[in-house]
Amino acid sequence: MTRRSVLFVAPECAPLAHVGGLGDVVAALPIALRKEGHDARIVLPRYRFISTQGMTRHEAPLGVPLGSSEAWCAVFETKLPGTDVPVYLLDHLGLYDRHYVYAGPGGIAPIDNLARFSFLSRGALQLCKHLSWKPDVVHAHDWPTALAPIYLNEFERARGTSSLGNTASVLTIHNLAHQGVFAPSDFGVTGLPRTLVRDDGLLHDRHLNLLKGGLYHATMLTTVSPSYAKEIRTFEGGCELDHVLRFRGGDLVGILNGIDERLWDPSNDKALAAHFNADNLEGKAECKRALQKELRLAQRSDVPLIGIVTRLTWQKGSDVVALALDRILAQGTQVAMLGAGDPELEEFFRVRSLLGGDRFRMVTGYNDGLSHRIEAGADLFLMPSRFEPCGLNQMYSQRYGTLPIVRATGGLDDTVEQCDEQSGEGTGFKLWHLSPESLADTVSWAVHVYRDKPALFRAMQRRAMSKKFGWEKAARRYAEVYDWALARLSGQYETPNLPL
Repeated sequence: MTRRSVLFVAPECAPLAHVGGLGDVVAALPIALRKEGHDARIVLPRYRFISTQGMTRHEAPLGVPLGSSEAWCAVFETKLPGTDVPVYLLDHLGLYDRHYVYAGPGGIAPIDNLARFSFLSRGALQLCKHLSWKPDVVHAHDWPTALAPIYLNEFERARGTSSLGNTASVLTIHNLAHQGVFAPSDFGVTGLPRTLVRDDGLLHDRHLNLLKGGLYHATMLTTVSPSYAKEIRTFEGGCELDHVLRFRGGDLVGILNGIDERLWDPSNDKALAAHFNADNLEGKAECKRALQKELRLAQRSDVPLIGIVTRLTWQKGSDVVALALDRILAQGTQVAMLGAGDPELEEFFRVRSLLGGDRFRMVTGYNDGLSHRIEAGADLFLMPSRFEPCGLNQMYSQRYGTLPIVRATGGLDDTVEQCDEQSGEGTGFKLWHLSPESLADTVSWAVHVYRDKPALFRAMQRRAMSKKFGWEKAARRYAEVYDWALARLSGQYETPNLPL
């Protein structure tokens, strides 16, 4: 194995700045890579809510070309909590001294987002020179850092004198639906040549599209599950960039995300009323009783309890859950829900919860402890996403012996095996067409197995709990992608045997 040096350039990284799954990946993957012997480091903005207490401030400021001039920032250095992963934070008050990452109050994106993330992408490369450190690979994530491969090509590699001239780039697509679209009149802030504003560059539908530009320029592309890598190359799943992804299809690899198996472990999870494992599920029954009591649901062991932890959005199929809820409850089930998002959906489920008696309860907002208790106390977990690049909750559920009911898309399809009543195989229940009727029917099937085939249900629980969802395999796959990117850059086109 060749040890590689990799710089992760990202807008978020848990727990320093955490908005979604991207932040989880940027935190977990470098840890797993360093365990494999690679030198993985992270750079991100220093937002207002990130305390610099205990961090090291570099003596010299960092100059970053921005538009036709140069902007300066301080550089703070720390480690990911509990790890040896170096993290560098670019501290520019005008761009990052805010309480948000992508969008402010009301979900409104600030007018200077192009400048904010141009600065991050270009600043990451300037940081390498500031540190006198040459990474083998710059690993960018989604549209906010999709300019990094372009800056690398245009200002480092093309000039032939930069220390980063032989550095490859990898761009990971976490969610193709978010692309970084801006008015062409804003292009000057990037400092890039205007020749890049073309259809095979940054131009899309008469607008700048940062992700599209990154897709054309990155040495290699990855996304967060094999099935999603296939879906985004189709007209239906490509979010109008399918033609670009088909063009780059030979350089696109789907690598399934992992989860932190230390945090999501029912045998020692501090948030739970009792602990359990695949060999002894008694503690799970106690967790169910405790959850029913906490949410004021009827404390009955014979009623199948369905858990939902979600963002209330169209992507997650929350509107279909709302339409199917009465049919699901009519099957003699209980539903425990935790989520936030679309105001109309929040209001629907809030009112429905008030009228839900001892069978349906909705808790609005984000509550990490409760999310663990729902995963542990529920018998089934509902996750009917319209599309799901990877998804994490279906993996958490299986770790906790809570069988997922999912739509067969993206990472949900890759991580859940369909129940087979004849062979006794499977770890969950899948549907393909999403509608209130099909969702209610699939829940009915899962409830039938729970009630009428308890031995099969228990076998599926134990099989699900025995699965490995850690980051070790993903880290090895990414290391192969890094090798492939460097080989392509040097003109050696022999590639490892990597499926989508």
